[in-house]
Amino acid sequence: MSDEYIKNIVIVGGGSAGWMTAAYLSKALDKNVHITLIESSNITTIGVGEATFSTIKLFFDFLGLQEYEWMPKCHATYKMGIKFVDWNAKRQHFYHPFQRYEVIDGFDISEWWLKIKKNQEPFDYACFLIPWLCDNQKSPRYLDGQVFDEKVQNEFSSQHIAKKNILNNLKIQYPYAYHFDANLLAKFMKDFAMCRGVKQIVDDVIDVKLTEDGNIDHINTKEHGSINGDIFIDCTGFRGLLINKVLGEPFISYAESLLCDSAIAMQLPTDMQKNGIKPYTTATALNNGWVWNTPLYSRSGSGYVYSSAFISPEEAEKEFREHLGEACDNCKASHIKMKVGRNRNSWVKNCVAIGLSSGFVEPLESSGIFFIQHAIEELVNHFPNKSSNEEIINSYNKVIADCIDGVRDFLILHYYASDRVDTEFWKATKHNIKVPEELREKFKLWKNRLPNNKNINPKFHGFESYSYSVMLLGLNYMPESSLPVLEHVEDQNAKATFMAIQERANYLSATLPSHYEYLTHVIKSQEQSEYLDANNLVSSYSNENNLAGSKESLQIVV
Repeated sequence: MSDEYIKNIVIVGGGSAGWMTAAYLSKALDKNVHITLIESSNITTIGVGEATFSTIKLFFDFLGLQEYEWMPKCHATYKMGIKFVDWNAKRQHFYHPFQRYEVIDGFDISEWWLKIKKNQEPFDYACFLIPWLCDNQKSPRYLDGQVFDEKVQNEFSSQHIAKKNILNNLKIQYPYAYHFDANLLAKFMKDFAMCRGVKQIVDDVIDVKLTEDGNIDHINTKEHGSINGDIFIDCTGFRGLLINKVLGEPFISYAESLLCDSAIAMQLPTDMQKNGIKPYTTATALNNGWVWNTPLYSRSGSGYVYSSAFISPEEAEKEFREHLGEACDNCKASHIKMKVGRNRNSWVKNCVAIGLSSGFVEPLESSGIFFIQHAIEELVNHFPNKSSNEEIINSYNKVIADCIDGVRDFLILHYYASDRVDTEFWKATKHNIKVPEELREKFKLWKNRLPNNKNINPKFHGFESYSYSVMLLGLNYMPESSLPVLEHVEDQNAKATFMAIQERANYLSATLPSHYEYLTHVIKSQEQSEYLDANNLVSSYSNENNLAGSKESLQIVV
């Protein structure tokens, strides 16, 4: 192998970002590369439960992992969408589902809803199946594994998984994402990566040495001495140890546009068998921000994301606990200061920042894991040699910046378009924030017609036009009337589609197992499979070694 090619990758920082990166790269770069991950035993993470985009399926597909292999080990549950509660002046909830609109006679069903159903039925229940399934706490899969959305059933086959699709090439909408314990996922990814040869070093970084041209030459650790690498990946979270502190890359704050800068997180005990498991994330608006709830199989994770300009940490915790009620009795609250924004560049010299060290917007649409996945994929797509040119680095930085900026703009929409003005915080989200000029122009257009693929941000950022329409309609920011052209088009096909959605929703609600029932079925099936595998291994070992009668040997093997 030529000396020009990358041979040693050093990842600094563990957690979800570090170990997801190590796992993916160990599979993508499966020869002639050594990967080392350095993590400190003195840095702890807060496990509150993590929610994801539906596109996370591509990540697990790439690793060749089936749901039954990783979900039980990470206490994972399904997420078919987000339920927004109290985000509009009428305090009517609405869902943002993982489901594209039907197109009827060339027009999105949302446009037909404005004409036919606006004053009869909430748009999300009229236009989607998922709100009905969420209300009834249904699983997105039958007990035999079949997915409720017949249009994507083949995408869950082993043949499809082997295709190794990536985010930018995805042509379909998966009908669900996941919630999982982020700490357990990091552990699962660590085991996966280390089985593929990734080396773990548990130590503290005490110094970083640069070459004359400003690249990172090596890292000095407290116990393991000097560690050299060709490329270094910064997964040190908000600290940005390499990208910000060592290389001095400036951070671009979004504080003028997104007011929430703090969070309080709790782990909540929950009787899932008694209460069932909600197959969605809940985002509930409060006086100075909003509260998330992510249900896991073992518990729930909850947090209050708020603006410190309007409320103190002590007052915020009081408001949060009052919202949760008895559910949070004896629960410890962890206070977090969020660094909202992104680095000017996420790749500088031979250092690439991934995860919180690259950029972060508040967790309103569960973009944290998505940013990690996207950055890893793009790193592979732009993977350099030792003499990597500036054009490759610039391309990577533009793709990452466009993505994070695009999510920022989508989150601005959540606040700016809401008709809530009952507190100083909610008034400020209309009058005291910076709205990028291009986005402001789109808001004017969306008052006359709903978003479509041609009038939203065309740069990849993980959200499609239906997501924009869902949020605007739910927040009561909508055109006063339907498209004029629809007055010249017969509406019988639209009416038939609305009726078909209702009939399909009724059928699925009656036939799908509950979310809790399905996950329990998967866990018990996996436990039974592992038990049989262990016993088969014991039987094979015993027969080969004529030790069938040795009780001690059986116990050791099992």
